[in-house]
Parts: sequence; C-alpha cells; structure tokens
Amino acid sequence: MATASSPATPVPVGRFAPSPTGPLHLGSLVAAVGSYLDARMRRGHWLVRIEDLDTARVIPGCADNMLATLDAFGFEWDGQVLFQSTRHDAYRAALEELRRDAASFECSCSRRDLGAHSGRPGQPYPGTCLQGPAEVGPTATRLRVDRCAADVAFEDLFQGHQHFSLADFGAVVIRRRDGVPSYQLAVVVDDAMQQITHVIRGYDLLTSTPWQICLQQALRLPRPRYGHLPLVMEDAGTKLAKSSHSIALDTARAPALLVTALGLLAQRPPTELQQQTIAEIWAWAHAHWQAAQIQGRSAVYLSPHSDSF
Repeated sequence: MATASSPATPVPVGRFAPSPTGPLHLGSLVAAVGSYLDARMRRGHWLVRIEDLDTARVIPGCADNMLATLDAFGFEWDGQVLFQSTRHDAYRAALEELRRDAASFECSCSRRDLGAHSGRPGQPYPGTCLQGPAEVGPTATRLRVDRCAADVAFEDLFQGHQHFSLADFGAVVIRRRDGVPSYQLAVVVDDAMQQITHVIRGYDLLTSTPWQICLQQALRLPRPRYGHLPLVMEDAGTKLAKSSHSIALDTARAPALLVTALGLLAQRPPTELQQQTIAEIWAWAHAHWQAAQIQGRSAVYLSPHSDSF
C-alpha cells in the first residue's frame, strides 16, 4: 500500500523495479524483501518502479497484479509508482546527449552477424560499425565503452570487492533497432531521476553494473551503491524466473512465504513466525535484519521437496 511521500530530504533511497511480463514469484519476493529491509534499516525511502518498456512482452493487467501482491505481503512504498512507459522523453534526451558527446554509435549488426561478439560480458564488440553502420537499414545505438574508464571497481554491499575491465565487455545496446530504449539506459536515467542511492537486486544483474557505471560516467550522473542478493535456484540448478514459468506467489500464503524469503536471505526466522500476522513478521524482520549474513552468497537452493510456493 502506498504511503504519502515526505518532503525531499537527503535520505537513502532504494527501489524495487519489476517488469510486468509475468507474476511475481519467490525469487521476486526475495529481491523485494532484501531491497525493502535494506532501505528501511537505513531509515530511507523505498520506491516501486514498473519497467514496462518492452511492450511486446508486457502482459495486460500484470502491473496491477504485481502491486496488489506487494500490498498483500505488507510492503509500503513511498510516493507514486513510476512507469517507464511514461519516460520516453527522458530517454531520448539521454540518447541525444550521448550522441552529441560521441559516446555512442549506430550499429546495423544483428546478433547473428556478431556471433560470439554480441555485446555481452566477456564478448568484446569487434568494432564493425564504429566508423558508421556497415549496412543500410535499421540500426541500434550502442554505447562506446572505450570512452569510459578502462576499469570499473566498486564495493558490492553483499558480494564484496568487484573489479571489471571494460575491454572485456561488449558495446552494449542502449537503443534497439525498433527504437525502444534498452534496459541498461533506462535504468540509469531513472535511478538518477529518482535519486536512488542504493540499488539492491539479484546476483544475475551483477555483470550489468559495469555498463551502468559507464553510462553514469558518460551522462555525468551520480553512482549509487550496489548490492547483489543471492538468486533463488530450483534443485535443478535453474533460476526461478518468469521466463521459466516459476509459480506465482500465492497471497493466501503470504505469512509463510514471507518467512521463507527471510530464510533464503539467511535471516534464520523461527518456524513459529509463520503463524504470525504479516505485520508481526515485518516487525521481527526489522528487529533482526543482519545484512552480514548474506555476504558472499550468490545463490540459494530450494529443496526438491520444498513447499515454498
């Protein structure tokens, strides 16, 4: 349930930013709980942002369902929910700034054209279109990582010291061929606009961080602190994700699932906590939150016989 936003003050700000392409699942809940408690324990604000730019994958009504689910689990976010679909002017302005500063270039290459150099971590871009598109036709816009600092280093709040060489990273797409701004661009622009100070999210996004820091450098935007939470894995070793049709959260079982999420975050909640109300579970979580328990954990595994859904 949304609470009234307070006057602008220099307080920590966290966020939870799901995409409305499927219902929230246990992995989503773990990420939301981790980011929520991190913000609240810092006496900060916690925002919700709906990342709905990829309209081809957006499911009608999914965003409303997500917000209702968060409400049922007792999350209280600050201010209004931000929808990325309302922010195209801001993304266009950022793209124009990057173009003007020669920090981006147009690329006609498809993933098939690039093969192993498709613009992913560990797959450097071969430079095919750096001097101009190699072919006539629609182009994507890519970030010139060679214009950023050669090395990116930061202290992850949960994973410790991180160091990346941008030479090992591809020239990431920041605007797709169909004109849609990419996740990497939109998240950087929106984090700055919302004055996000702490980005707490899943471990799978750790390797996106160097690109986002590079974009922050290119756009002269502040860098938030980053913390990457362990992923919830099924016993088969696959990540719980909407794309793998993981089971949607059952709001009728909210207390038990909330306790499960706390357990997956290594907070060691007592079993009897599942019999308490949502408000009582959150009170326990606030009183016992130990971020240090998560240190160095990149994944947590569900038991093959888990009743965690």
